[in-house]
Amino acid sequence: MNANEALITKFYTAFANADAKTMSECYHPKIHFIDPAFGLLKEDQVSKMWEMLILKSKGNIKIEFSDIKADDSSGSAKWVATYNFSKTNRKVINTITAEFAFQDGLIIKHTDNFDVWKWSKQAFGPMGYLLGWTGFFQKKIQDQALLSLRKFQESK
Repeated sequence: MNANEALITKFYTAFANADAKTMSECYHPKIHFIDPAFGLLKEDQVSKMWEMLILKSKGNIKIEFSDIKADDSSGSAKWVATYNFSKTNRKVINTITAEFAFQDGLIIKHTDNFDVWKWSKQAFGPMGYLLGWTGFFQKKIQDQALLSLRKFQESK
């Protein structure tokens, strides 16, 4: 295992242990994070997002990761998050592929990709099934996620 593979492993092990502080230590100060739920987050927003998600899960999130690969500049991993979605209390099993870029021995770019329609069907039930594939519904999910993050940051 090379240093960047070890860094990705450290990140997901910390996530599995609900350790947002250690997750944050894996990121470069100029981190850029992108995913379908939040869109683009930068710098402190990224660590706050993980902290918020861990706290909202109240210890009821299971993180599994595999297929970690990395070289000097980039890497990837697969991970699965199993949890109850806080708004509906519906069980979600979200399968995610992650891509990373590294700088100064830290993660400077982290991109998570997952099937938003599949996620919304689990999180919202029939409404997610009917509307989860639409840009309108996906924008609404992103707006709500960003609002939750902003409120969380203001409360800290």
